[in-house]
Amino acid sequence: MFRRLFIALVCIVILASAGTMLWGWQGLKTLETPISLSEPQLFDVPSGMSFSQLARKMEVEGFVERSLWLRIHGRLFPNQLHIKAGEYEFTDGMSALAMVQAVVDGDTKSWSMQFIEGWTFRDLRAALAKGERLRHLTTDWTDEQVMAELGAAGEHPEGRFFPDTYLYHSQDSDLDLLRRAFDTMNRVLEEEWSERAEGLPYDSAYEALIMASIVERETGVPYERGEIAGVFVRRLNKGMRLQTDPTVIYGMGEDYRGRITSRDLRRYTPYNTYRINGLPPTPIALPGREAIHAALHPEEGQSLYFVARGDGTHKFSNSLREHQQAVREYQLNRREDYRSSPPPQTSEAQP
Repeated sequence: MFRRLFIALVCIVILASAGTMLWGWQGLKTLETPISLSEPQLFDVPSGMSFSQLARKMEVEGFVERSLWLRIHGRLFPNQLHIKAGEYEFTDGMSALAMVQAVVDGDTKSWSMQFIEGWTFRDLRAALAKGERLRHLTTDWTDEQVMAELGAAGEHPEGRFFPDTYLYHSQDSDLDLLRRAFDTMNRVLEEEWSERAEGLPYDSAYEALIMASIVERETGVPYERGEIAGVFVRRLNKGMRLQTDPTVIYGMGEDYRGRITSRDLRRYTPYNTYRINGLPPTPIALPGREAIHAALHPEEGQSLYFVARGDGTHKFSNSLREHQQAVREYQLNRREDYRSSPPPQTSEAQP
């Protein structure tokens, strides 16, 4: 009798254990089931969140039916417990385990922001202020505070940030992007300066950066950059003034209303290259690598002048007489759709 009861008890225990194992196995298998989402959803993992808290949050937000199975999974696989803070994008067809793996790997959602060649530092800061999912630390800072925080106290910010597309995460700040653009510009300028052509009229890489910014603002047509740089370099070597309109516009600041007059050309500012000799004191815009390269590798030739044709390109002339004729042809008889350079580009933060 006792033996029969013992055997029955053992059978019950075995069956219960088998049932529990089957129940557990089926529960864990649900973590591998693809989840149906009508659109991608963002999931935030705050700093300091534990794995158990992650499991409960995924249950509350509907990514798993029961957080129990995730917690059991975490005990069975301790390497899954080391989650990383950030904002994650969960998409249709992902399983709960795939979502957890993304959080463990730190595969956070990224956004992008583009800084455009030819922008001013004011343009750059305006774009940063609109940055989606970006922590805004510098919104109320002065330009001087920004440069001091970047380790360049007392330096002018114009032209010091490399125009490019930068990816960032929700944990990043506007200062992080500024630092990356600042460091990238320093690196690019150092690389280009080390391979510069001989006989250039620059005493420093910074002067080359100033020239590059002028070249950038003078044309958006890539193949003209080297030729325009050549004109400016020859004028500097001959002691001629640069006489370039973008420097006048920059010096006018908020007084610029879309056109410059002969009075504006006569008005003295430190940037008016019709009134000053040599280069202006700082860059006037963000130059890209191509403009920097052109400033350091100007095309050879004899042209000393150029004038906008009205389609974004320029007519180059070797003599003042030729230049005056070109001005009469392209400036005094302007076409209705006249423009001195290609239309300006705009940029917003993109996912």
